Amino acid sequence: MFFLQTTGPSVSTVLLLGTAGMVVLVVSIIIFLVMHQRRVLRFQNKIAQMEAEQQKILLNASIKLQEEERQRLAADLHDDAGPLLATARLYLNENLVNQDKATQLQAIFQARQIIDDTIQLVRNISHSLMPPTLKNFGLESAVNDLFQKISGSGTINASSRFHEYKERLKEEKELIIFRVVQELINNILKHSNSSFIHLTQNVHADKFYLRIHHDGRGIVQSDFDKLNKSNVGLGLKNITSRMRLVQGSINFEKDISQTYYKVTIELPKDEPYQ
Repeated sequence: MFFLQTTGPSVSTVLLLGTAGMVVLVVSIIIFLVMHQRRVLRFQNKIAQMEAEQQKILLNASIKLQEEERQRLAADLHDDAGPLLATARLYLNENLVNQDKATQLQAIFQARQIIDDTIQLVRNISHSLMPPTLKNFGLESAVNDLFQKISGSGTINASSRFHEYKERLKEEKELIIFRVVQELINNILKHSNSSFIHLTQNVHADKFYLRIHHDGRGIVQSDFDKLNKSNVGLGLKNITSRMRLVQGSINFEKDISQTYYKVTIELPKDEPYQ
């Protein structure tokens, strides 16, 4: 009986080939991980760069807003208060003592009227900085007052309702939220051609919510984000800056019915106003 003896790779050859294959596999995995990590780092760096640019845009918007407010106050004082006080001074000039009594009384009366007008002007400027209704009675009263004035104009149906506002927020937070609401309402009145605006407030899971509905032209979140990254839409950038100050967020969307636009303001419900 004859046995056919076949020749094949030795055990050492098989082990060598297996080891080489494992080395190649491990090296390939390492190369893949290194390349992947580099891509992740590049992506993270790009995200960080975009966030830095966004922060710069928001900072510039905030600075521009403050500068515009300073310029407006300076213009109001220079253009309105300045001429009024200068006119009052004319009535109270040094020659007044040489005039007859009737002329003196008339000059004093005219100067007093002008001074009263100046006081009212300064009061109006002060109210624009901190509305007295907001300061004395809180966000709910200030917003309701704003909507009543809009509705009273007869051009648009405006209404607001606060469901859960038993305790006031901190004064600075109320002012920021009120300014955001003002900016949103101004944009709606100027651009949307709406027939109604409705605002609601509620609290859920330690979050404070304000929602504004309107039936005119509006934007969704992608539009808002795009405008925030552009050189236009300063008012929207100011909204973003203010929301960051209160650690809040804002979302623009179209209602499920695709009939209305909705803006949702969300922020933490922290310690109540003291």
